[in-house]
Amino acid sequence: MEKISYRSEHDLLGNRDVPVDAYYGVHTLRALENFPITGTAISIYPDLIRALASIKLAAARANNKLGLLDQKRTDAIIQACEEVRAGKLHDQFVVDAIQGGAGTSTNMNANEVIANRALELLGHHKGEYQYLHPNEHVNMSQSTNDVYPTALKLAAYSGVFRLVEAMAYLRRACEQKVQEFSDVLKMGRTQLQDAVPMTLGQEFSTYAVMLAEDEDRLKEAALLIREINLGATAIGTGINVEPEYPELVCRILYEVTGIPVTTSPNLVEATQDCGGFVQLSGVLKRIAVKISKVCNDLRLLSSGPRAGLGEINLPPRQAGSSIMPGKVNPVIPEVVNQIAFEVIGNDVTISLAAEAGQLQLNAFEPIIAHSLFKSVNHLRQGCLTLADRCISGITANREKLRASVQNSIGLVTALNPYIGYEHATAVAAEALTTGGSVYDIVLAKGLLSKEQLDDILRPEVLTKPRHLILAAADSEARSS
Repeated sequence: MEKISYRSEHDLLGNRDVPVDAYYGVHTLRALENFPITGTAISIYPDLIRALASIKLAAARANNKLGLLDQKRTDAIIQACEEVRAGKLHDQFVVDAIQGGAGTSTNMNANEVIANRALELLGHHKGEYQYLHPNEHVNMSQSTNDVYPTALKLAAYSGVFRLVEAMAYLRRACEQKVQEFSDVLKMGRTQLQDAVPMTLGQEFSTYAVMLAEDEDRLKEAALLIREINLGATAIGTGINVEPEYPELVCRILYEVTGIPVTTSPNLVEATQDCGGFVQLSGVLKRIAVKISKVCNDLRLLSSGPRAGLGEINLPPRQAGSSIMPGKVNPVIPEVVNQIAFEVIGNDVTISLAAEAGQLQLNAFEPIIAHSLFKSVNHLRQGCLTLADRCISGITANREKLRASVQNSIGLVTALNPYIGYEHATAVAAEALTTGGSVYDIVLAKGLLSKEQLDDILRPEVLTKPRHLILAAADSEARSS
């Protein structure tokens, strides 16, 4: 067994041995011991790690411009931060995603990794903090209480726009089905009972419109998390920072990340307020609820294949049973349903955590971050999976759908303008009593000819307001 070498580091509580090759230090080591909660390290969220490095980089540049940090240390910190931003050393961000201390362990993990890498760049050994210190230099002009919430906002902002792209991808998959199924007639249903005819394309158009609306809502919510409290330090009073620092570091952070952040006009309020996270989570819940409803529809419409609705076919993805040969389940909608359940639960967690904040700080931002990032990431993957593994491969059982229209009692509603209410009522009553189809009964009674009935049953006639149909017919007559 390979022998592990250690270096000694000290903090408020005393000395501890840290693995000599570790870029983290004593504060991170204690957090590892104190928070064996999820087994999920913060490194699972690379956006968060990049955000932390971006903040430390911007702070170093700002402190250098203000004459607080010498050029040699500044350059080393900046280079270390750039490496982390490029994806290096992420495995050294080891503290648990759920932690006490309002995110202090995360901030110190970042300070120590960046400091030790900067020490190497300066030609020193890890842990030789007399040359460059995690708190005094990497964390200069900062507090966990302004670094951590700012990092959460930067990370969430990046994730949100990847989710927007995934939603747009799913929307386009639905829009393709709108065109493909524009001529496929079917019965619409309300309260699971036959209603009136529509096209399968119209059914999919609602999914596309829903996604487009929520793309806009998500972009609006993202605007609320661009306001940051960097420069607030402990509680928002800006203790231990130069007056110019907040605006300067904000401007540099924008240059570094490309995210149009702004400094809050009231840093005391911004340090304790989690309203932006609550708003964003609410929009994520809205998206989850509506996408889950779509998946419910897909499972219902594809139920069967012979004893259910069987109107559409979902692409088969895997054998559905260990005991029932030939069974194929709607596994893709099912997994997206479960993502939705998780997002809804995450929203409850975020709401409770935001409400539980006390006085000048919310100590529960780690669980807000963990819940929010899971919601964003899982929804993104759900949208991509639903588009690629389900929506794009859906086919329609066209003849079954058309037969359901002809056999449905609901068809009389569409025929009412042509045969009158009394005749329509009689046809409906006979169909209910005999089990015959409305189509056949109308023909048998001589109320309409086959040509007339087939013309009325065209999708473009059945699925539009009557005045539009008459106007179109009149226009066609005049032009001919």
